[in-house]
Amino acid sequence: MTDLVIHEWPLPYEERLAERPSSAIDLVVIHCTELPDLATAREYGERIRYEDSRTGNSGHYYIDRDGRTLRFIGDLRVAHHTFRYNPRSIGIELVNLGRYPDWNDSRHQAMTEPYTAAQIGSLLALLRHLRHEHPSLHWIAGHDVLDQRKEPSSDNPDLLLPRRLDPGPMFPWADVVARSSLQRWPDAAD
Repeated sequence: MTDLVIHEWPLPYEERLAERPSSAIDLVVIHCTELPDLATAREYGERIRYEDSRTGNSGHYYIDRDGRTLRFIGDLRVAHHTFRYNPRSIGIELVNLGRYPDWNDSRHQAMTEPYTAAQIGSLLALLRHLRHEHPSLHWIAGHDVLDQRKEPSSDNPDLLLPRRLDPGPMFPWADVVARSSLQRWPDAAD
């Protein structure tokens, strides 16, 4: 069993994100960064994307390939990580290439980087911690299941591609669900 150590690394705009009670949190969303490393993920997280609130897109937690777990945004803040599900969820980002750098190219949609044992061990430890901290937490879902919007391919605008595929086919859903005491989101495909 992995011991959980959370390294605090709050985003500069964290205090501008909306607050919520612990009782509002019933869902964890698993993402992959689709970026080469944690430093690049941090750079993307710091970018201001919403001028009215001066905030950006980010998960709450990031788990690097070596299992190191960082908190970018506190649990009781609403982070921008999953369209329509932010007020009720905690976003966990696993550092992984995904489709980087060809996210929208129809010729490069395969996600082939496996998640490391250290990442999955840290994820399970984090999920146990979150279940303890937030008794309303019952669900787990992939970003791909919750955001099924499509957008034109960069190489063929007539072809629509899923915006989100993460965490992708290399994520060990059966093991994580079995060991997390969370229920898979009802609309998840097995």
